[in-house]
Amino acid sequence: MKIVIIGGTGLIGRKLVERLRGRGHEVVAASPSTGVDTVSGQGLDKALAGAEVVADVTNPTSFDADAVLAFFEASGRNLLAAEARAGVRHHLALSVVGTQRLQDNGYFRGKCAQERLIEESGVPYTIVQATQFFEFMAAIADGGAADDGTVRLSPALFQPMAADDVADVLAELALSGPLNRRIEIGGPERMGMAQAVERFLQARGDGRRIVPDEATTYFGQKMDDRALTPGEGARLTPTRLDDWLAQAQRS
Repeated sequence: MKIVIIGGTGLIGRKLVERLRGRGHEVVAASPSTGVDTVSGQGLDKALAGAEVVADVTNPTSFDADAVLAFFEASGRNLLAAEARAGVRHHLALSVVGTQRLQDNGYFRGKCAQERLIEESGVPYTIVQATQFFEFMAAIADGGAADDGTVRLSPALFQPMAADDVADVLAELALSGPLNRRIEIGGPERMGMAQAVERFLQARGDGRRIVPDEATTYFGQKMDDRALTPGEGARLTPTRLDDWLAQAQRS
């Protein structure tokens, strides 16, 4: 089976390419660096020729609110139109848990627009809404860094997961039929964001002090315990934070 991974050279894309090639499939890692640009449409028809499945795990290079929305709208329209021309049977997209609840944040507004384009496209699809990755803990800490050397973060609950587990789920779904709906996936542990990042920093020997602050936003978004947590029926992955931290220290 030919499978095209849009964003195939990124964090999740590389892992997904490796898993699917390991199962004997023809996999195209598509990205601007390989000559495929979803925003302009360059290289799409050639890359998608003969493809049965397309997995979109791409992200914008800028996280400015207007740039994010423009990226997801242009990329989504071009990609879905090219899939329709190529007769693609399954569009698999990686999104984020809480997208519809987090519209104060420009990134989530962009993801919401992307999801809407997929649902209205007529191409059979599965949208996978995932929780935050352990690999993003450093960025979350840096986003809450204050001038006094502390890190102010919301104590609201979230349910982070390992990027390897995300790739495992996506690989399985890529080889299954389209569900034509959204599904949620998340890590096995629900914990406070401030608490989780504190554990991450301590494991790295980072001496910055975490200050839980209910008034602190998550990249501009007001938080509560429901904002970033998956609902009932979500698929939970196996890797716990402490196990991931121990593995990261060994590697």
